[in-house]
Amino acid sequence: MNLIEQHASFGGTQSVFRHTSKTLNCDMTFGIFVPQHAEGTRLPVIYWLSGLTCTEQNFVTKAGAQAYAAEHGVIVVAPDTSPRGDDVADDPAYDLGKGAGFYLNATQEPWAAHFRMYDYIVDELPALIEANFPASEARSIMGHSMGGHGAITIALKNPGRYRAVSAFSPIVAPSQVSWGEKAFSAYLGPDRDTWKQYDATALLASATERLPILIDQGEADNFLAEQLKPEIFTAEAARHNHPVTLNLRPGYDHSYYFIASYIGTHIAHHAAALKA
Repeated sequence: MNLIEQHASFGGTQSVFRHTSKTLNCDMTFGIFVPQHAEGTRLPVIYWLSGLTCTEQNFVTKAGAQAYAAEHGVIVVAPDTSPRGDDVADDPAYDLGKGAGFYLNATQEPWAAHFRMYDYIVDELPALIEANFPASEARSIMGHSMGGHGAITIALKNPGRYRAVSAFSPIVAPSQVSWGEKAFSAYLGPDRDTWKQYDATALLASATERLPILIDQGEADNFLAEQLKPEIFTAEAARHNHPVTLNLRPGYDHSYYFIASYIGTHIAHHAAALKA
């Protein structure tokens, strides 16, 4: 693991590291904020999953999360959104390939060799963080757009592993929108039944844990009607008595201006669960 950059921030350190991922068969980067803490202290960790076209830098430089993470004494880890490298398959479109990993394990060629972001986020990255930083096993997960999809599906599929989950503008019904249909067809193949394992709305029916889900959605989001469709998710959640808080925010769009406006609320939500 190699340090790429490090900056003092709100009494703690904001760093970016590169490491070789056995899961993804390539080098990966992640950002990590570690707040000031007493020697020997183990801190809870929030994992942030970013959206289409992003790297770890979008969250690290635009979200303004460091001040809130320092206030609440939590580590925040922001990995890249997909495998990268000269040998990694790609597509000219922004919504497939590099920058568009969709936090799943691909089964189709040419993607299967590297696109295993689900295993990376659930297993390899937390093991790396907990072995090399003052991180406890208290974890939570959140994300934006494609990353919101990843955060909710990962939390639903791993009961007991996360203490809180939240999302900004998540893709909650990928099997029913063009972003998801394109990615799932490429990564998982044409059998739509296999898509359900990575579809948050479909997963509600089999969820064994009722971890409350916090969602913030801008009403001026250009992708709201065609790609995000939170009403599909909330209706299904109600059918299965799964607690969901959906905050519709007038005037806000899909950008990091929206995320930065409410990231403090989300980190407080996570910190309360992580320290309960």
